[in-house]
Amino acid sequence: MYSTNIDGERVEFGTSGMLYRSNKLMYDRRTNTLWNQFTGVPAAGPLAGSEARLELLPVVTTTWGEWFNAHPDTTVLDVETGLYPGRFYESEWNDRSIYFSYRESPTTMFPVWQTSDELATKNHVIGLNIGHQARAYPLETLRKERVINDELGGLPLVMVTTGHLGSRAYERGERTFLLEEGDAPDSSVITDSEGQTWRVEENALVNLENPSQLLPRIPSHNAYWFGWYSFYPGTDVYRSGE
Repeated sequence: MYSTNIDGERVEFGTSGMLYRSNKLMYDRRTNTLWNQFTGVPAAGPLAGSEARLELLPVVTTTWGEWFNAHPDTTVLDVETGLYPGRFYESEWNDRSIYFSYRESPTTMFPVWQTSDELATKNHVIGLNIGHQARAYPLETLRKERVINDELGGLPLVMVTTGHLGSRAYERGERTFLLEEGDAPDSSVITDSEGQTWRVEENALVNLENPSQLLPRIPSHNAYWFGWYSFYPGTDVYRSGE
């Protein structure tokens, strides 16, 4: 997810119907520039080759039930636009949904020339790119370990996975976070090595004893392995216990 501000102006985007490395190209309706939706960089058109970049925003994939429990004041975009057939609106887990067969297939719909067999093609990963260093965190590893202290591009960080609320990355400074015995998988509170507790929120980790103390969230990509590797071929993969 990206901010739609370009040079201080809010711009509308649309889908071009074109792909690059089996990944969608979008366009902005102000300049008709094509944008790479994976990197937020202009791919072709008037802004190609410029310094223009879209700001990456934090996003999380979760269930509606878990999200609504945490954010009961949420508003919802109405999917019944009348532009698509009914099956387009089915849950992605329903075999009637329009891309169900693609998600169930182990291969891509179109060829991807730059690949790696370090993970399965459609393994789900959380990708971080910090200081020109990229790392992929397999989703199954994040769900198993739940709290991972790491460092990337010189930035100390912590990956936190709580139940169905998904995985998030935060700055951790000089702190080390612990997964204490007995912590429930859906707990939204984690503890650091000094015994201080922090609440997992959308924009930051919040110190429960001193709510003014925040550890900012780090934007990340939730992607298939083939998509992440296509654009970050120098990436490494986090392995359990590293």
